[in-house]
Amino acid sequence: MSWSAWILLSWLLTVVVLLAIPVSSLPWWLLVAAILLRTHLQTGLFILGHDAMHGVLWQRQPQWNQRLGWLSLALYAALPYGRCRDNHHRHHQHTGTALDPDVPAAQDVSVLGWYRQFMAHYLSGQQMSLLLMGWSTLLLAGVEWLNVLLVCTLPLLLSSVQLFVVGTYLPHQRQQQSSNEVHPASLALPAWMSFLACYHFGYHREHHDHPSLRWFELPGAWQQSQTLAISS
Repeated sequence: MSWSAWILLSWLLTVVVLLAIPVSSLPWWLLVAAILLRTHLQTGLFILGHDAMHGVLWQRQPQWNQRLGWLSLALYAALPYGRCRDNHHRHHQHTGTALDPDVPAAQDVSVLGWYRQFMAHYLSGQQMSLLLMGWSTLLLAGVEWLNVLLVCTLPLLLSSVQLFVVGTYLPHQRQQQSSNEVHPASLALPAWMSFLACYHFGYHREHHDHPSLRWFELPGAWQQSQTLAISS
């Protein structure tokens, strides 16, 4: 089974199972584990959409690459694939400039201000309405409100923070400039921790240098860059 299929099927399975059982009856440690798992899988949906933006989710089938990217972002947070793709390509083309939608032009912006700007570029009032409609539909179908909150809403919120902190704030807050180019930093994490942190999104310099690499190929690129840095 491919990583893409594993993430999509695991996301769907955990949604179905956890919405069907009374989560309030779960032991606290199991509930916390379930929320963390749901958060990780929710982030995985965005990572799949991100790979699709670079055309590498399903390289041999470009049309299905776009369709799976659209599906992944729709399930993630009702995000419009085309808008996200355009914003992300602008981020790569204009990293660290006033045209970068992910990094604020002002150097003294607060973390919360940066997060608010980051979210505003990707989540509009229309997407919020679609999310509320989806959650309301679950409530009308008889799902407990606490299940909807802990299985759907909270993991999405935590996932957005995870993507922002590991994939945007930390790499770009420490970015370096050489010649006329801006280079984001990579987080020095072992591969297993990098995977748990954000599907290797913390190896951000390697992603910007090699955007054609799929997310699970980034550890190899990071190891290679570390080897070159030591030998130079």
